[in-house]
Amino acid sequence: MIRYISTILLIIVSLTAQKRTPATYWESLEIKEKVAFINGVYAAGAKLKYHHKQEVKKQYNQDPNWVEPYYIERFYNIVDEHRSKEVGYQVDIVAKAMDAFYSNYDNTAIPLLESLRIVSLAQDGKTEKADLYLLKAQKRYKP
Repeated sequence: MIRYISTILLIIVSLTAQKRTPATYWESLEIKEKVAFINGVYAAGAKLKYHHKQEVKKQYNQDPNWVEPYYIERFYNIVDEHRSKEVGYQVDIVAKAMDAFYSNYDNTAIPLLESLRIVSLAQDGKTEKADLYLLKAQKRYKP
């Protein structure tokens, strides 16, 4: 009997469940929540870079011949691409740009962090790079 009820509940849940895209999630947020999300990404990136630099200093101090490899700078560049320098702390501008980004059907399945990276690059005037990431993401996450 329990197995029968469980099966019915599972079928009902699967029939009523909708696939929630990043775009529908983003659209369900209020502007304050969108700003909080973007601020969280900014803070996480800054904290990540801070801790990484501390570890690099520790390693450097233990070995005077150690030289910072290129991949560390590339890592920092990738983290920085998720934050628009031109907009600064007017995060509501980025939130509105993400609203516009998700208004295009082709972008609805692109994850939030990837969309934030694309929008931030575009806000900073790096449109060619943003367009390249956009095309790759659209191909990878077809709705």
